[in-house]
Amino acid sequence: ILVIEDDPDIVELLRYNLERESYRVTSAATGAEGWAQLERERPDLLILDLMLPEISGFDLCRRLRRDSEYQSLPVIMLTARSEEADVIAGIELGADDYITKPFSPRELVARVGRTEQPAPSPDEGALQFGDLVIDPTSHEVRRGGDDLPVTHLEFKLLHYLASHPQRVFSREQLLDRVWGHEKYITLRSVDVYVRRLRQKVDVSGNSSLLKTVRGAGYRFEPPP
Repeated sequence: ILVIEDDPDIVELLRYNLERESYRVTSAATGAEGWAQLERERPDLLILDLMLPEISGFDLCRRLRRDSEYQSLPVIMLTARSEEADVIAGIELGADDYITKPFSPRELVARVGRTEQPAPSPDEGALQFGDLVIDPTSHEVRRGGDDLPVTHLEFKLLHYLASHPQRVFSREQLLDRVWGHEKYITLRSVDVYVRRLRQKVDVSGNSSLLKTVRGAGYRFEPPP
């Protein structure tokens, strides 16, 4: 796990609690140093402060999601900014989770466990709809033979909807069944995740696989 955070006390708190759970932790104190460290060794998960010297956390996350090497890297934003607009902005940039300071170390470790890339699930079969393949064994999504860089939570949302094709789920149902009882997620956040998925899985010129049902929620419509 790479922690990019300029407060040394918070870095040591994170390091202590994560290493107790057998995670290997490296850290950087500035956005530029963090980017250089990412290029030296790709972590399994990134914990990212927003208010960083040199390159802000927002700018760093934006750069990550534009780079194919890091588009599927799980990112947890850690910040004192708790307004809904800030949460939405972070999720729109590609964050998988958003934790506000002050935070409970125990809760953060639990959120890391839920956000990190899971182990393969050999007992689950792949879902295939035309040229779209959603494979829980490799945790990959492919369309037309191309790998799509979805994050862990994007995969969970797509897999859940595709497991129930044509069935409409309200935002509240998706919150409960995909995220559980996460405090940071709002109904608007669900809309952002769906929009992110559409940008990745939809093919130009074709209708969207993730349909909005006005006043009701979303449903998955398989490709022809």
